[in-house]
Amino acid sequence: MAIRSLFANLKRTTTWRSLTSRASPVNSFTKPPITKDDDLGSIIFRLKFPRRNATAVIEKWVDSGHKLTTSELRSISRTLLKSKRYKHALEILTWMEKQNCFRMSAADHAIRLELIIKVHGLTEAEEYFTCIPNSASQKAASLPLLHGYVIERAVDKAETFMRKLSGLGLIVSCHPCNEIMKLYMETSQYNKVLLVIQQMKQNKIPRNVLSYNLWMNACAEISGVTSVEMVYKEMQNDINVEVGWSSLSTLANVYIKEGLINKALLVIKCAEKKLSTCNRLGYFFLMTLYTSLNNKKGVFRLWEASKAVGGRITCANYMCVISCLVKLGDLVEAKRILLEWESHCLNYDIRVSNILLGAYMRNGLIKEAESLHLHTLERGGCPNYKTWEILMEGWVKSGNMNKAIDAMKKGFAMLRHCDWRPSEGILLAFAEYFENHGNLEDANQFIRAIHHLGLSILPLNKSLLRMHVTAQKPAVDILEMMEKDIIVMGDNTSALV
Repeated sequence: MAIRSLFANLKRTTTWRSLTSRASPVNSFTKPPITKDDDLGSIIFRLKFPRRNATAVIEKWVDSGHKLTTSELRSISRTLLKSKRYKHALEILTWMEKQNCFRMSAADHAIRLELIIKVHGLTEAEEYFTCIPNSASQKAASLPLLHGYVIERAVDKAETFMRKLSGLGLIVSCHPCNEIMKLYMETSQYNKVLLVIQQMKQNKIPRNVLSYNLWMNACAEISGVTSVEMVYKEMQNDINVEVGWSSLSTLANVYIKEGLINKALLVIKCAEKKLSTCNRLGYFFLMTLYTSLNNKKGVFRLWEASKAVGGRITCANYMCVISCLVKLGDLVEAKRILLEWESHCLNYDIRVSNILLGAYMRNGLIKEAESLHLHTLERGGCPNYKTWEILMEGWVKSGNMNKAIDAMKKGFAMLRHCDWRPSEGILLAFAEYFENHGNLEDANQFIRAIHHLGLSILPLNKSLLRMHVTAQKPAVDILEMMEKDIIVMGDNTSALV
């Protein structure tokens, strides 16, 4: 009975969201009022909703007799970009480029192209690139376009674009080469990385740290440790490159994969000496390496050392160290650091506590998991889909199906807002539970919710068909759903109908 209202709840949520989305266009045509003390940036930042138009605000500002400078527009657009307000940032640069009184720099063109990718996609960005007026601007804009191909894993387009850039004489730095090498690494085309390095040498394009790191990783996949060490030695002899913690951690990771533990430890200790006193990133990279070596002392040493670096320790930093301790099996220390984070946090980020929650459930520590869950709620934490997934799977494994069903209902209510989907094994566990208990009504609601969310599979429908046969109930609705989901019935399933 626990999920009877699930499907109805999902439909109510959809209705409410559609109502609010229909209401939002009213806001999009409402310009924020301009007060005497306002500046243009403040007015645009108050727009908030993407549907509201920054262009209209700029034009009203100009029509009111205010003057604008190129630097002011650039500053506003870059601040919006940092805040992930991509549409409004793009509208500013688009308006700026259309005015004869403003001169677009190469960096402006590059940023506009980057924003076009984020707002409209690669096709429109490609069209814009062809309209960029000069080679300096094309050179600057080529990198974000190439990066867009890398993100989309569009190998053919990226290779064609590289040939075009080469023909225009625009490949004069390592950055485009690094982008295409990242793409080759992502698509497991390791030999092509070596070809890019060869071309860089032939064309006397200097390599940077990232170039060498990608080269080492490709060699590790192709021919092993010896070739990686040769690349590392070449890097050491390159007077234009300083070997830092990232390259040493790349080398250490290769040693770890090959089981060369002593070599890995020596390299990681060298990497520790290269860590910055201004940035924590390297500390957490090395912590994960120590974790893979089951070296808890190294993790603690780097965690304490990272606290001496200036600036706030972020949630991501805490998540990293807690995750390391969980992997090392030290849940007591993981809890201690979670409580340390809680004593400093202003807004409770449920992702931090989810790491320990998952560890408790995986280790069968159900009471500890339930206690932690209640504690996070008391602290103001807002469970996300991952929270409900962890609880649902833990309760299914421990046989507490009533709680698992409740967690499933709450998790399913979030499926419209994320890409998470419950595993097939968990769905089958629920179906088996309903079938074993002869709970046809709840099973019907469950299957309908699964169908509505696009998760229907043959074994779930077979289970429900068996229940209909046992209860001597017609199964027309189930067969219609199976037809809509294009689920083909085998001989065993057909025999149930």
